[in-house]
Amino acid sequence: MSRVHALGGMSVVAMELALSLASAANAQSSQNVLPTLVVHAPRAAERRSKPPAPVGPRAQKPASLPQQAPVVSSTIDGGGVNASYATPPVKERYQLPQQSYSITARQIEETINLKDPEDAVKYMPSLFVRKRNDGDNQAVLATRTWGVNSSARTLIYYDDLLISALINNNNQNGSPHWNLISPEAIQRIDFLNGPFAAAYPGNSIGGVLLITSKMPDKPFATAKETVSVMPWKQYGTKDAYVTSQTSAAAGNRNGALSWLVTANYLDTYQQPLTYVTNGAIPAGTTGAFPALNKQGLAANVVGAGTLAHSQQASGNVRLAYDFTSTVQGTYSLGVWNNVQTSNPQSYLTSTATGLPTFAGLSAFASNKYTWEETHLSNAVSLKSDTKGVFDFDLSASTYNYLQDTILNPFTVAATGVGYSLNGKITRNDGTNWQNADAKAVWRPHGYDGPHEISFGIHGDRYRLENPVYASTVWTTTSSTGTGALYSDGEGETRTGALWIQDAWKIVPNLKLTLGGRLESWEAHDGLNVNTITTAAGAITRTFATNQPQLNSTNFSPKASLSYDPDKEWNITANFGEAYRYPTVAELYQNVSSGGNVFLPNPLLLPEQDFSGELNIERHWDDGRVRLTLFGERTNNALISQTNTVTNASTGAQSLQTSVSNVGAIRMQGVELSADKNNVLVAGLQVFGSVTYVDSRILSDPTWAGTNPLTGLPDTVVGKRVPYVPDWRARFGVTYRPNDSWAYTVAARYSGKQYSTLDNTDIIPHVYGAFDNYFVVDMKIHYAATRNFSFDFGIDNLFDEQYFLFHPFPGRTYVLAAKYTF
Repeated sequence: MSRVHALGGMSVVAMELALSLASAANAQSSQNVLPTLVVHAPRAAERRSKPPAPVGPRAQKPASLPQQAPVVSSTIDGGGVNASYATPPVKERYQLPQQSYSITARQIEETINLKDPEDAVKYMPSLFVRKRNDGDNQAVLATRTWGVNSSARTLIYYDDLLISALINNNNQNGSPHWNLISPEAIQRIDFLNGPFAAAYPGNSIGGVLLITSKMPDKPFATAKETVSVMPWKQYGTKDAYVTSQTSAAAGNRNGALSWLVTANYLDTYQQPLTYVTNGAIPAGTTGAFPALNKQGLAANVVGAGTLAHSQQASGNVRLAYDFTSTVQGTYSLGVWNNVQTSNPQSYLTSTATGLPTFAGLSAFASNKYTWEETHLSNAVSLKSDTKGVFDFDLSASTYNYLQDTILNPFTVAATGVGYSLNGKITRNDGTNWQNADAKAVWRPHGYDGPHEISFGIHGDRYRLENPVYASTVWTTTSSTGTGALYSDGEGETRTGALWIQDAWKIVPNLKLTLGGRLESWEAHDGLNVNTITTAAGAITRTFATNQPQLNSTNFSPKASLSYDPDKEWNITANFGEAYRYPTVAELYQNVSSGGNVFLPNPLLLPEQDFSGELNIERHWDDGRVRLTLFGERTNNALISQTNTVTNASTGAQSLQTSVSNVGAIRMQGVELSADKNNVLVAGLQVFGSVTYVDSRILSDPTWAGTNPLTGLPDTVVGKRVPYVPDWRARFGVTYRPNDSWAYTVAARYSGKQYSTLDNTDIIPHVYGAFDNYFVVDMKIHYAATRNFSFDFGIDNLFDEQYFLFHPFPGRTYVLAAKYTF
């Protein structure tokens, strides 16, 4: 059944049509001076002023246009230091009103220890990626007002493919699929703040990240080998964890056809991602580490839980064909495969035998697993770039879990460190989603005229398939499972939308952008199955529930006013209302995985968000400073909670996660960012940002919790919003003395954040806590010849040990070598 859904879903959304992605930009006066772009388009329309030549020792001359220029394609040049200050191409094309930050391939190569694609954004203002280890397939992007449990509150695109997994809103199966992207394929990355463009759905509350690939204009090929080593010592685990990564890219342009092929292989060993805890030290054992949990209750550490080895391979093919000088079609195919095994480590020793033991704690079995994944993505688009009266953009994408199974034993053996023969098979294969968009821009007065009207339609469909089967021998499986059904969570959501926006240049230096988005959402076919079992795994009772159908129709207005006092200053005020609908997994997922029990809530309401900001920016040819005041109120905020549940009789502990609507929350703050090249001396670039957020819970009528230490009722009103730190900062310097060398030192800081609604998680530096941290990185980049380059870097230079629920990486040494043909 699930595979039929996966294959048939594309046609369903294609019938709905669709349209989303872009719409409204900063007002630019006819005197505005923009730095050189490395993105080419046909018929280069007359700009408002001639871009200045880039400055600094690493500045690059713009590549000349070929006779038959690609329609919407970028060159393989990584962009000079100043290219990131230019207006992002998609923002300029659809006059998107959001403020943006960008980074180019050349800057990434010179300044960042790039092991995974998500590493590229770690110094961008206010952004944080919850990357627990190299190759992490659960790395969520957090923004200035939303934290690491908010994967469905940002949109991440790789060209025309949405890699955000809007199947859930968490840092597990809702995490973006960065793994589809080879680091060597990245041309540039642009981040757009907030839900201020009508072209994007309410999932843009936190922002939109756009990753653009290197579509070539000439033959090229590159290969890179990266090795990282992380020494580790925490509790009873001491080891050195090694990652090796091989990535390659090649492409060419043959007449009207251009192509890009990328591949990536990663082999990584990971530090403990979880620890097994127990309320009491098991009788008859030694070796436990006495500890508390984040709320001050006993949680003695008795072993390392998830100790994983992961082997990942991905490949991507992207084709672009120019049907005319102004119309281009593209197609991309991506495949990702992961085989991951975890072997828990017990710290316990039996006092009777002197041998290691699990002491009968079943949590060790939850962390013993084999996980096999094969995912497939497809994306197709057809777009014009006439820069005339009318342009269009049609796109559709699909993402399918061809195989996604986790095999683990049901429990541990009665004695020693063995496992039961029977087990569980957790399946996600059959889960899939599709997105389709059709959008256009109408310029009644021509390109750069007083009005640019964009509009479109959008459709999406998300299908969850998440059964858990019993198996007689846990290490084996089949295409349908091998035993009785322990649990099931399945269902579907669909959204259709219409939107329109007008970017009205009232006078050359004053622009008003107005837009609106009408959305219709529904959730249906929800089914949950639960069972009661014996300690050995025998099913004694089964409960099946068909969940009610939900629907909602909403309109979201958008407004932006942008003013350029002169060519060096810009003042922009933005407002946007947005609705973020519950994901299908928030509604229906019912599964126990890795010691964490996920509970569904089939009656969730959409969250309603009101966001506003005021931006004041001073820009130069080689830098800018921006001050942003922002505020946000969210009604019916969808917030998940993970709490430790202790078995009263055995002391065994497990984690339980549930989602609920919190009546109202408010976040307000200030962000200051700066980036300037050639500071004091030529080639010295300074960049940084600091963000402060005052977040508060205004209302939560459904709260009925008690303080875990006193057992007395408490309140959440006035408490800080979970997962949102008060302070976040970035600072770095890069020195480029010549064309061959680049030296970078950068630091990242995050203040305290809570993970509970009542802010009772006050114990720091323990498993499950969310600590403040200060991490320093460094990198040396050496371009030895035209073809060879080498990198040496250290992440977390001072070996800061901190937890963001999971223990995060310590000092990591990185070596890389790259050859460009």
